[in-house]
Amino acid sequence: MVSSDNIPTRSPRPSSSNKLTILAPPPPARVLDLSPASDAACIAYEQYLRLPEIRVIWNKEEFPRWKNEMVLKPALQGLEFTFRFVSIVLSDPRPYPNLREWIRRLETLTTSQIGLISLFCEEDTCTAPIVTIGESSGVLTRRGSSAEVWKLNDGEDATVLVSQVSEESLLPRLATWKKSEDVAQKIQYSIECQMMRCPYTLGLGEPNLNGKPSLNYDAVCKPSELHSLTKTPPDQADINNYENRTLFTTHQILESWIYVAQQLLKRIESEIDSDNFENASSDCYILEQIWKLLTEIEELHLLMDPDDFLRLKNQLDIKTTSENESFCFRSKALIEITKLSKNLRHKAGLGWRKLENLKAEVTV
Repeated sequence: MVSSDNIPTRSPRPSSSNKLTILAPPPPARVLDLSPASDAACIAYEQYLRLPEIRVIWNKEEFPRWKNEMVLKPALQGLEFTFRFVSIVLSDPRPYPNLREWIRRLETLTTSQIGLISLFCEEDTCTAPIVTIGESSGVLTRRGSSAEVWKLNDGEDATVLVSQVSEESLLPRLATWKKSEDVAQKIQYSIECQMMRCPYTLGLGEPNLNGKPSLNYDAVCKPSELHSLTKTPPDQADINNYENRTLFTTHQILESWIYVAQQLLKRIESEIDSDNFENASSDCYILEQIWKLLTEIEELHLLMDPDDFLRLKNQLDIKTTSENESFCFRSKALIEITKLSKNLRHKAGLGWRKLENLKAEVTV
C-alpha cells in the first residue's frame, strides 16, 4: 500500500518533450484550369449530336416579351428528348439490358426535369404563349381534335373542361402504346403535381383538374423539328450498335440542360449587377439543381452495356490520348458553365458585400 506521504502535492511540470505540436493545415490544392479537348474532337462531338442544327432552334427568339423563353425552350426540349429515350429503351431488342432499372432511372430523370421547369414557370406572367382553356359545353371544334374533355362532376351542374394536348410531343403517343402506357401516365401525373403552383400547365395530356391554361407546347418546343434531328449523322447511320442511340440521346439531353445553365448564368450576373439580389438568389438555387440534374444524366452511362459501349467507342473512333480528351471534355459548353459557375462565387461574394454596405448606410 502506498502511503499518503509519498503522493506529490503538485502535478509534475510537463517536460519540453510533452509540448503540443500544432500542425499547420496543408495548403489548399490548386485546381487546374479546365480546358476542352482538341478542336477536331469538339467539332466531331458537336456534329455527332447535331448540335449546330439544334442551336439554331435554341437561339431563335420568337416571343420577345417572354422572359423565360431562352431557358424554358431548351428545358422543354431536353424533356422531349427524354420521352424519346423512354421509347428507345422500351424498344430495345437485346435480352440483357436491365429494363426495370432503365425505366426507374428515366422516370426519376423526367420528374427532376419537370420540377426544374415548374420553378421557371412559377414566376411566369401573362407573357408566356398559352392556349386559353375555359369551360365549354363539351363540344370540340374540328381544329381542336387534340383536346381532351374532363367531366368534373355529374348532374345538370356538371362542369366540363376542355384540356389542350400537344399534337407533336411523344408523351401523348407513349400513353397510347401498351408497352409504355404506365410510364407515360406516371409522367403525366407528375406534370399535374409539379405544375400546381404555376399559372399554366404544359398541355401534354396531364389531367389539368384546375382547368388552367396550357402552354403552347408545340410552338415553344417544336417537337417535329426536334424529331427530325434525333438520328445520328449519315456517316454513323450504319453503326449496328443499339448503344449508339443511348449515347446519342443521353448527350442531347445533357447539352439541352447545359444550354439552360448558360442562359441562367448570364441572367444571374445581370441580376447581381443591377442589385436584384432576390431574383439572383432564386436563380442560384435553380442553377444548383441543374448541376445535380447534369450529374443524374451522366450517371445513365452506368446502365449501358460495357461490351457494347466499348465496341461503340471503336466504331465511333473515340480515342482518349489524355485526360482532356475524355468524352465529357469535348463539350465546350460544359467547360464554359463550369468556369462561369466558379466565377459566380466571386461575383456573388462581391454582391453580398455591396448589400451589407448598403444596409450599413441605411442604419447610419
